Amino acid sequence: MNIIDKAVEVISPKAALERQRAKMNLELIKTFQNSGYDEAGASRSKNSMRGWIASSKTPQEDIDKNLPTLRQRSRSLYMSAPLAVSAIKTNRTNIVGEGLRLKSSIDYEFLGMTKEAAAAWQKQAEREFKLWAESKFCDSARTNNFYEIQQAAVMSWLMNGDACVILEYETKKYPFYPYGLRLRLIESDRVSTPHSTGNNVNLYAKDQETKNRIYNGVEIDDNGKIVAYHICSTYPNSNLRAEKKWTRVKAFGEKTGTPNVLMIYETERAEQYRGVPYLAPVIDSLKQLTRYSEAEQMAAVINGFFTVFITSENGTSDMGFTGVVDEEDAVTNDNVSYELGPGMVNMLNPGEKVEIADAKRPSTNFDAFVTALSKYIGAALEIPVELLVKNFNSSYSASRAALLEAWKAFRMKRAWLAADLCQPIYEIFLVEAISSGRLKAPGFFLDPMIKKAYCGAQWNGPAQGMIDPVKEVSAAEKRIQIGLSTRQKETVEMNGGDFEANVAQLARENELLKAAGINQSAAKPADGA
Repeated sequence: MNIIDKAVEVISPKAALERQRAKMNLELIKTFQNSGYDEAGASRSKNSMRGWIASSKTPQEDIDKNLPTLRQRSRSLYMSAPLAVSAIKTNRTNIVGEGLRLKSSIDYEFLGMTKEAAAAWQKQAEREFKLWAESKFCDSARTNNFYEIQQAAVMSWLMNGDACVILEYETKKYPFYPYGLRLRLIESDRVSTPHSTGNNVNLYAKDQETKNRIYNGVEIDDNGKIVAYHICSTYPNSNLRAEKKWTRVKAFGEKTGTPNVLMIYETERAEQYRGVPYLAPVIDSLKQLTRYSEAEQMAAVINGFFTVFITSENGTSDMGFTGVVDEEDAVTNDNVSYELGPGMVNMLNPGEKVEIADAKRPSTNFDAFVTALSKYIGAALEIPVELLVKNFNSSYSASRAALLEAWKAFRMKRAWLAADLCQPIYEIFLVEAISSGRLKAPGFFLDPMIKKAYCGAQWNGPAQGMIDPVKEVSAAEKRIQIGLSTRQKETVEMNGGDFEANVAQLARENELLKAAGINQSAAKPADGA
């Protein structure tokens, strides 16, 4: 404290006290200004955060408004970016493969059935479902059977953000096909707000009769409940058909509560009614990587050309040899442009000179850079880089860990597909099969608990696969021995098979071997087993 401050304090103690209070208040303000995330992700004072202006609104403003652009870019990447194709098809192959197959699993104890009667009912239900599912007549367009519809639905779900399946019923019966249930898979674009075109999404549209809000073709009431879908007769942006009509389809039947439309998508946020394309978080990275790869390829191709440029004092009129590029392969035939090609010879005019930069391609860092960026992309898509690029050169433990991690996501998506597509369709199929008398299920229409007991099912798809079959089969055997697993579960996870069907087939094979006089050596248990 200097002499003047001391003088002020002596002369005016009140002023000194006010100054002290102001100082304390300033310190308190500083303390409360910087608290919690103010010093981290919410900081506005750090140099790294000052230019980051983040804005988030409702799911409709953040998602629905940008969906047309996201879909178009996602499809473009699928058609032009190898890594994008790998990401989508790897999911398709592992989630659904050849199709999720029905394994009826009724609650026979609740239904008061014996095990034998339950097994017989389940087999008959599976036979009837196969009759419906394995025919292309289950498809309204008659182009795919049920298992192929699953594959197309997964592709649409991943590429477009969601897949839409309309359930229809054909009254005409065929002697060879007694079921009227039909599925119509349509692309996401057709579920749209009436009279919408282009990439502009009207988030304020309402149905003229119900006055309900319509978000991207999904009609919701005042409570946010989905009540209907608006489906265009063609693609809203297409010019193939002059007239476009929108049909309002109720989401559920009023009397039965049966869904009329099945929407398959991954929910990211509450109050979200449309799905986001699978590639949306990595669209920019995939596009930049594709551009870089194409540039490297073109540079390597140009660097591999052996092109000769000849300068003559007499000009190009005395040109004796024009090169080895065929006329149909030539890019131009004018006298202004020059072409590059393998073994190409170009005649230059007097005074012209061509200088070509040394591209030094292919780059030695190309593979390392692409691999690093592929890891970055794979992490966002929940696909390890080994599976994304189909390159398995790590150790057994590392490869198995990568496969196990990927299959966590595959199983989750498979469960979604089974719950949102396969199970609802199977329950609707059972309604028709039982009401027509092809299946007997007492009390099915009288008690929802009885109906649920009959509708129990498992949906089995492709197995995970084995890196070292001997080790994994031995591990499965031990899990069965100590009661951690069952033979049925291990059979499904090992190769997607059916344990009961395997037992029946093995019994038949043993009978054939015995009838042929071939002795089958019994397998001996391992030492200590």
